[in-house]
Parts: sequence; structure tokens; C-alpha cells
Amino acid sequence: MRRLLAGIALSTVLAQGAMAANVGVSMALFDDNFLTVLRNGLQDYAATLPDVTLQVEDAQNDVGKQLNQIQNFVASGVDAIIVNPVDTDATVAMSQAANDAGIPLVFVNRQPANLDDLPETQAFVASDEKESGTLETQEVCRLLKAAGKDKDGANILVLMGELSNQAARQRTEDIHDVIATPDCSFMKIIEEQTANWSRTQGTDLMTNWLSAGVKFDAVVSNNDEMAIGAIQAMKSAGVDMKDVVVGGVDATQDALAAMAAGDLDVTVFQDAAGQGKGALDAALSLAKGDKVDRKVFIPFQLVTPENLAEFQKAN
Repeated sequence: MRRLLAGIALSTVLAQGAMAANVGVSMALFDDNFLTVLRNGLQDYAATLPDVTLQVEDAQNDVGKQLNQIQNFVASGVDAIIVNPVDTDATVAMSQAANDAGIPLVFVNRQPANLDDLPETQAFVASDEKESGTLETQEVCRLLKAAGKDKDGANILVLMGELSNQAARQRTEDIHDVIATPDCSFMKIIEEQTANWSRTQGTDLMTNWLSAGVKFDAVVSNNDEMAIGAIQAMKSAGVDMKDVVVGGVDATQDALAAMAAGDLDVTVFQDAAGQGKGALDAALSLAKGDKVDRKVFIPFQLVTPENLAEFQKAN
């Protein structure tokens, strides 16, 4: 009987330590390589936790749809909400809706416009975008100098992500900041346009530049998908990839394959699965009433052909 009572007491303590939680997750877009890794990482991690249920929705890159999803999560009484924002300038309304309902909210991957004003029950989990474009562009600069391009100057094409996203704006600013330094001032941006994170749009944009006879030495892209699109257009046009330096960000599997093939010269590893795990940990902690840091950063890492093997199974 004593053993039985002790077992019941232990079970009670364990049950109190664990918390059943229903978490609503709104992803900006399912049809995106990087965000798919993030979503899968989040779901795989949740599957290892007892009594944690995820309700994952696809906003299909529609701000209105995402706002409706947040409202539906609130109405259904979820314990916490995780949001990968479609438009980082629309996060104020999401934040307000969750806060009014007393439901913790965690933004993941894309920085909310109201980051500095988030309530105590809200947080942001991502990687510091000041590192991403900086690491990428510094390596592009190094490669161009190694090729002797610093003597006569180098022309640069910049592919930007969706301008409504803080990540695209910050990564582009990083590129400009690196080029403004004495060591890399030989680089000159001759074209800078958005391809909205899209491989297809990256292909179309590069095709247009090639058709217009634009001469360039390097392509610096805000993400891998646009870089891969640009590579496909260049190869279709007969451009020798040894003559062009191409950089991206994310270190997706497709990007690493392009690097192994000798087409992509540099990318920056962004730990998608790590961001997903960090977002869920933060959401569950907030749901229990614990305090978490407002900003939780997962470090970026430079990826080159020399250390490629270290990252081929990471994302």
C-alpha cells in the first residue's frame, strides 16, 4: 500500500510538472523550402513532448488570412500562438489580439515591427539578420579580391526578398554596409530589385538583366531560392559559373547541392529547425507563466565549399 501511495504521489508530481498545451501555429507560407524545414522541425520537436498539440495553418502569403487565423486561435482558446508573419508590419494587430485575450504569442523567423513594444507574454525567436547579409557579402568581397576584381572594380547585382519583410530590408542594408567599408568599396551595385524570395522570380529577373546586356561580377541574394533561380537563368544563357560569384542565405538542401555542383559560392546557415524548437520552447514557457527573453537569437554560420560537408544534413 505504501508503494502504491508513493507511486500515486510521484505520478501526481510528474503530471503537475508536465503541461498539456494546445498551440496554434500560423506559417506565412507552406510552399517555401526554408519555412518547410522550420515547420517540420517545430512539428517533429512537438511530437517528442507529452500532451503538446499543434494546430498548424498556412496563411498562403495573405495578411488578411493570417489575421483571421490568429483570431480563430483566440476564439478556440489555444494556450499559446506561434506566428511566422506574412508581413512584419502587420504584427501590431496580431500582438494586440493575443494580448487582449491573455494568450502568449511568439513570433518566429521574421522580426515583428513592434519588437521593442512586445508585452511580457510575447517573444521573438530567430537569427540576428545583421549577421546574415554581412557574412554573405564579406565572403563575396573576399572571393572577388582573390580573383583580382578589386583592381578594376566589381559590378554587383542584388536580389531582394519581399520588401514588407524586415529580413529583406536588413539583409539588403547589410550588403550596403559591407560595400561601404574600405576593404570592399571596390564593389558597386548596378542593379537592385526584388524577386520576393522566389526561385521563379529570381530566374525571370536574371533573364531580364541578361537580355538587357547587364555586365556583372557577382550576384548577392537575400536568400538561396532567388540565388538558385538566378543560377538557372545564367546557365540557360550559357554563362560560365566560374566567372561569377553567387551568394545566398539559408543553406537549404537545394542550395548546398548547388554549392556542391560548383554553382553557388557562399550561403549562410540559418538554423530553421532550431528556430522552430526555440519558438515552441518559448511558447510553452510563456503558457506556464514563466518569463522568457524578448529576443532569442539562433546564430548564423557562414557556409563555403570548404565546410559544406558540416551542413549537408543540417537543414
